[in-house]
Amino acid sequence: MTQQHSFLTQHLGIEHPIICGAMYPCSNPELVAAVSEAGGVGVVQPISLTFVHKHQFREGLRYIRTLTQKPIGLNLLIEKSSKKYLEKNKEWLGIALEEGVKFFITALGNPDWVVRRVEGSGALVFHDTTDKIWAKKAVDAGVHGLICVNNRAGGHAGQISPEKLYNDLAPLGLPLVCAGGIGDAESYRAALKLGYQGVQLGTRFIASTECSAHSDYKQAIVNAEAADIILTRKLTGVPVAVINTKFMRERGSEVGGVAKFLLDNPRTKHFARMFYSVRSLFELKQSLNKGADYKEYFQAGKSVAGIDRVESVASIIQGLVR
Repeated sequence: MTQQHSFLTQHLGIEHPIICGAMYPCSNPELVAAVSEAGGVGVVQPISLTFVHKHQFREGLRYIRTLTQKPIGLNLLIEKSSKKYLEKNKEWLGIALEEGVKFFITALGNPDWVVRRVEGSGALVFHDTTDKIWAKKAVDAGVHGLICVNNRAGGHAGQISPEKLYNDLAPLGLPLVCAGGIGDAESYRAALKLGYQGVQLGTRFIASTECSAHSDYKQAIVNAEAADIILTRKLTGVPVAVINTKFMRERGSEVGGVAKFLLDNPRTKHFARMFYSVRSLFELKQSLNKGADYKEYFQAGKSVAGIDRVESVASIIQGLVR
């Protein structure tokens, strides 16, 4: 183990500085547990756990504990436009702490209340960020590290390259995790060589035997190249990286004029994005279960370029670090 990534391995108690990013709808409990058991850290996505995979939250965490005793994490989307959802996040955070979770990844809001809530528990809070402005706000909130979401990521990707994002955020003095574009050993080593203290993978772990995603989804990832990844606003109202399937080419990736106005207008954008996000909960869930027979909304990042087969989580991690 090098000093470069000793923070993650020492403070999280994991063998490799590899995080399985929380994914809706793909973060099934078995996948989360498999990543932790193989020496990384799997991160629970609460809506996936409860809405998609039908576990009561506390019971879902306890089920994962029957599969691995190694550290797991929890993702919290803390954007304040929905008071009800924010309260749900607070409930999930409290339960997770009671169940011994020591690693939290926050996104989309101010994580100050999460930092205060975990103070004294020994837990770590890392915050998703796509640029220096939001990163500074997270630093001011007291987070322990940053998940640096770059322009090669799947799902809600950033706009900045991994190299520039590292150079922009390194002066802040916190541990940085590279999120986006990690699909093979070469990209893993390149991220650590840049100075990142760890990596976060999503797409690579969807194409695993432990992930419950439909085989059509996994095969689409194996078949895709980096040029096949496009951005669409039709899922959540903000750009999401997906595979440019036949369905996407026929439907188009841009929203219409009225929708664009509602999504961009400061007075209406939060409500419009909430509408799109709620609708996408059902569409993505159906795509996960039915594959290409439904709608080919296959979220993925440019790491597809390094993925040539579906294999076990243990084999994926060993392939990265070997």
